[in-house]
Amino acid sequence: MCRQVFGFRLAMIALAAPAALLNATPGLGTRLMGAAVVVTFMGSYALFRDWERFGPLLLRHPTLLALDTLLTALLLISAGPDTTLAYVSVCTPLLAGIVYGYRGAAVFASVQSLILLLAYAINKEAQAGSGLAEKLLLPGLCVITGALGSSLRNLMLRFGTATQALTTIQARLAVTEAVSAERARLAREMHDSVAKTLHGVALAADGLALSAASASMDPARVSQQAELVARAARRAAAESRELLADLRRESDPDHATDITPELAARTEAFTKRTGMAATYGTLGEAAHALPLPPAVARQLLTITEEAMENAHRHAAATRVDVRAGVRAGARGEVLCLTVQDDGRGMPPDTTLEHLRRSGHFGVIGMAERAASIGAGIHIGKGTHARGTEVRLELPLAALTTTKATP
Repeated sequence: MCRQVFGFRLAMIALAAPAALLNATPGLGTRLMGAAVVVTFMGSYALFRDWERFGPLLLRHPTLLALDTLLTALLLISAGPDTTLAYVSVCTPLLAGIVYGYRGAAVFASVQSLILLLAYAINKEAQAGSGLAEKLLLPGLCVITGALGSSLRNLMLRFGTATQALTTIQARLAVTEAVSAERARLAREMHDSVAKTLHGVALAADGLALSAASASMDPARVSQQAELVARAARRAAAESRELLADLRRESDPDHATDITPELAARTEAFTKRTGMAATYGTLGEAAHALPLPPAVARQLLTITEEAMENAHRHAAATRVDVRAGVRAGARGEVLCLTVQDDGRGMPPDTTLEHLRRSGHFGVIGMAERAASIGAGIHIGKGTHARGTEVRLELPLAALTTTKATP
């Protein structure tokens, strides 16, 4: 706001300067008026152009504004109170109120009022052509603008305090949201990897205990179940290491993961582990590699594994097909990932809220993971006559940066 005040002063000084110079006494008077015009104009221009640099000087040194007031008074007396320079005098109390508060406004309003009255007393033409009301108009405006500047200062200070408080609250909310998001992310990671494997370890251990306690214990069966427990435990350890490695890789902005061989490897590993037929193939133009940021690659791979695991556990499916590729979309290229099974499908009235209340967090986790990377996901009936299709579409334009998603 101070910059706008100085911009107005610049215009008024430029308009009134010729009158001040013409009315000045030839010789020394003209030189003094010229120096006053140059100093007041350049000072106003400097503060208008670079308030951030010179404004603090004006805040710390009120004498600078007093000097400007003195020079402006010389111009006002020379040009006359009936010129546009009188409006410069009215701006001074406004500026003092904004910068120094009500005390500064009172001092400079009083000084400017006296200067205006003095200008009227000296200038015979203005004195003859103006009545008492006209002579008191500008001094009264000085008082009003001083009070206005002080009020604006108080409003801006209150606004600044409110803005600072709002910023603090927003920062606290951001921290709270970040903590909640991190908790939800860790919950998804544990649910989709280590927790499921540990559940399998517990079931295998229960079976081993029952076989060992049986009267007709079969050593071969006990050995098979012990191997199953050991294999599941090793898988849980491997998943833990993989989770930690992926979390560390997410902090490396230059690292990129090609999910094509990863999808093929995890599909093959799923078949070996569960015995269910699982195949991987490409869609559209995606016979080539699909390098992605680590955070995005991990989310896609985890969604794929979760979809295959759901088909195995809940859909009574006999096979599952995984496809990934790039196709042209309305807004550019889109990475498509589908997981299709031939099971009984999901109930038609299933919703995320229903799954959340019933404690089934796998599908909820897939939806949250897709949203975290800016992808759209559809879970339900696909193009096949039966089964469930998980279809994820990720615009490649969203992958212009490889920084990890928090």
